[in-house]
Amino acid sequence: MPAPLTPEGFRTDLAEFLYLEPDEVDLEGNPLYAGLDSLRIVTLIERWRETGVDVSFVELAERTSFAQWWELLSTRQGGGDHADA
Repeated sequence: MPAPLTPEGFRTDLAEFLYLEPDEVDLEGNPLYAGLDSLRIVTLIERWRETGVDVSFVELAERTSFAQWWELLSTRQGGGDHADA
């Protein structure tokens, strides 16, 4: 069974694709304005699916901040931790 997605793992994944350090990721930032294109988002979705989180591109595209992404992802892994990332 894969390890669950954690707030730290979420930040680390985003940072990798934004070319930032995890603590530099602005969770209130808009993913598209931050520089994530559709290919990077799909790649992140596939990575997160490997941890057991079932989420679609459309569901993420409807949300306008990384914090909203985390809220969705954390609920999709069986009512996971809703703590701030």
